[in-house]
Amino acid sequence: MTDARPALSVVAPCFNEEGVLPEFLRRVTAVLDGIGGTAEIVLVDDGSRDGTWKVMTEEAGRDKRVVAVRLMRNHGHQLALTAGLTVCRGERILIIDADLQDPPELLPAMLALMDGIDGAGGADVVYGRRRAREGESLFKRATAAAFYRLIGRMTDVEIPLDAGDFRLVTRRVLDVLLAMPERHRFIRGMVAWIGGRQVAIPYDRKPRAAGESKYPLGKMIRFAADAITAFSVVPLMASMTIGWIMALVGFGFTVYSIIGWLLGLNLPGWTSLMAGMGILGGMQFLMLGIIGAYLGRLYDQSKGRPLFMIREIVGGDR
Repeated sequence: MTDARPALSVVAPCFNEEGVLPEFLRRVTAVLDGIGGTAEIVLVDDGSRDGTWKVMTEEAGRDKRVVAVRLMRNHGHQLALTAGLTVCRGERILIIDADLQDPPELLPAMLALMDGIDGAGGADVVYGRRRAREGESLFKRATAAAFYRLIGRMTDVEIPLDAGDFRLVTRRVLDVLLAMPERHRFIRGMVAWIGGRQVAIPYDRKPRAAGESKYPLGKMIRFAADAITAFSVVPLMASMTIGWIMALVGFGFTVYSIIGWLLGLNLPGWTSLMAGMGILGGMQFLMLGIIGAYLGRLYDQSKGRPLFMIREIVGGDR
């Protein structure tokens, strides 16, 4: 292995991307050829079940800039991305998905912003901000917009609206990111937490070039839960507030029952009793679930297991 760092690394996690990888690499290599300088393309196979790994190794054999990383099993997008960021060696790192929804052709403009050609000095992070999301359902666009605005209100960290993981970061920012040991990772929020000068570049997000979305509704909900619990204690504080409110409601029911008994006004109150018990019981279980979500993440973190396991690395000068 050579000690010289490439000027640029492109890191892309991949899960069942056999159909789109050749076109992705064609477009990325065309951009890199136009930029010049030393570069590498780190592709991470996150336990794919199709021919993704075969395509990766074939491309690594044809182009010495391609580095294929194979994980032991499927770890999920954020941990697969973390594995690629750990392996890459560039001074600047472009994070991008392989589905071509985020255009690699924006890289020269992102590099210009990082160099400070915008007249405001260099940037530590240049992130893509989505103006439009082509090929996505109204439900997905609405839930994504709601999620970004919700987490913005629930945390003190200013996480950019309508921005995914598509971004260019410096080695300094990456070193800080890799020093953060969280298992349940929300990388776009972690990068925002690091600070420095972070600049947006607007673009229109395209439909997937091939394959299907790797974020169905269930995964989107789990991802949102990871993001909220990683950056906000508002749900815990809300559980305490709601607990006090429910305690007052329960106390009110008690006073009401005693007064009714003293005045001899009590009537058979099965409906009100069941309603009160249902409200109190439901809120208790909801609050226990919120507390359990935080405790579960603490338990996962306390085990200290590796974030990911690499089976093999092919290509480059490794």
